[in-house]
Amino acid sequence: MTPPPTWAITAEPFDSPVARALWRAYYTEVSDRYYLLHEGRGTDPVELEREIAAHSGAELAPPTGRLLVGRYGGEPAGTAGVRLRDARTAELTRVFVRAELRGRGGAALLVRGAEDAARALGATRMILDTRGDLVEARALYARLGYAETEPHNADPYADHWFVRSLGQDLG
Repeated sequence: MTPPPTWAITAEPFDSPVARALWRAYYTEVSDRYYLLHEGRGTDPVELEREIAAHSGAELAPPTGRLLVGRYGGEPAGTAGVRLRDARTAELTRVFVRAELRGRGGAALLVRGAEDAARALGATRMILDTRGDLVEARALYARLGYAETEPHNADPYADHWFVRSLGQDLG
């Protein structure tokens, strides 16, 4: 009998072909969700290409950042990024799991891996922002011990800001 697939979380260069493909999938999904909700249309292809190119993920490169890739059964399935904002604060970003693999525990593993990476970078707290329509993300962060807090940036697409102490693993 074949064992069920498992998750493996590893660091990956932000500009690897796998990382770029997952970034494209992530950005396409969140952009389309935004435009469908607010304008009743998908993302304009020219805008999509421009924005994907403009946000390479270079801030997720060592020594002050990390990009993690989750593989499910050996296949690239998701990402989580972390970047230092100051000596003790890291920011969680690009948390994504391909739609067909959601509900299998990958997102929580990616976030916990990003927390470990942030601790290794010297961070004692993690911050993040997300949009109101990304209800699954907000539920995930709350379940993992993140608390809503005051805005820590002026991102026009951010509606909710979260923080979590990294001093200990809370499960």
